Amino acid sequence: MEIKRAWTGGICARGSFCAYRNVTVLYLLICSARAEPCPYPCTCSDDWATVTCLESQDIALPLNVSQGTHTLVVRGANISVVPGSAFSALGTILELKTLLLSWNNIAEIKAEAFLGLSQLRVLDLSHNRLMRLSPMAFYGLEELWVLRMNSTLSPRGAKELPKALSTESLINLQRLELSGNRLKAVPIARFDNLNLDTLILTNNSIETIGENNVSSFNEFKKISVYLSLNPFKCDCDLEAFYYWLKNGSQCADSARLLCKLPEAKSGLHVEKLRREDCINAELEAVSYVFLGIVLALIGVVFLMVLYLNRGGIKRWLNNIREACRDQMEVYHYRYEQDSDPRLANVAV
Repeated sequence: MEIKRAWTGGICARGSFCAYRNVTVLYLLICSARAEPCPYPCTCSDDWATVTCLESQDIALPLNVSQGTHTLVVRGANISVVPGSAFSALGTILELKTLLLSWNNIAEIKAEAFLGLSQLRVLDLSHNRLMRLSPMAFYGLEELWVLRMNSTLSPRGAKELPKALSTESLINLQRLELSGNRLKAVPIARFDNLNLDTLILTNNSIETIGENNVSSFNEFKKISVYLSLNPFKCDCDLEAFYYWLKNGSQCADSARLLCKLPEAKSGLHVEKLRREDCINAELEAVSYVFLGIVLALIGVVFLMVLYLNRGGIKRWLNNIREACRDQMEVYHYRYEQDSDPRLANVAV
């Protein structure tokens, strides 16, 4: 019988199962996997697919997790800064697909913070207090599909967000959530570097959607935009926005958009405003302007008449002054003649 020597040192006949060798290899793999410790104070599933770190002040970054981890949840930690390569301290390329970092008091995200997470699909940064955001914060996230940043931006962080979103690394980003950040305008300068199909801007401080934003939405018609719970100022500056709402279907919650200002229109549905309102307002403004011009012309004519007749006006004023003086002298003379005789008796 032909035989061969296995790497385990055992001898296997041709066609045999070599059960001893297979069991040994499997045991070694299991031991190797379990030799890698779960990061303190986190909990890890048996297969390391999910690592969960909840409500602990002992969590520190950079955090080193197994290369085979698919989901990492860090919540309730006091993480003020997310440094570069925060989740791949050894420079390894991780298989992480979902990273949830909500409620961690994150104030700053450094450049290349998520380097090594080239397979990441979902990133949740909601409910932090983000004040500093590097333009290279999202570098290396070419496979990211969903980015959640709800109720997490300070005013300064909101100003730095557009540069961070303009990176070419977010070419596959499909869903962007920015609800509850007190944003006053659409914070995306360009859409051509993204692959968005959903943009959530609800519950912010947006009063108007400018023509540039409307043009961008019209150019990328596959994007569904959510804008409810914003205090819209329903004046004629929203005219381009009115047409976009009425003639398209990109705003998925258009029926819930309400006017906040002016008070006369508070509570009215934005999409139900009429073009005639702007026309009447424009006519009223034109009427006031025309009235002002007419009054100004009348004033100019009056001044010209006064100037041309300045000599006659001066003589007329002198005559009036002389007449008043003569009349006052007559009154003074009569007063002296008609003095009360009782005053003289008192003097005696």
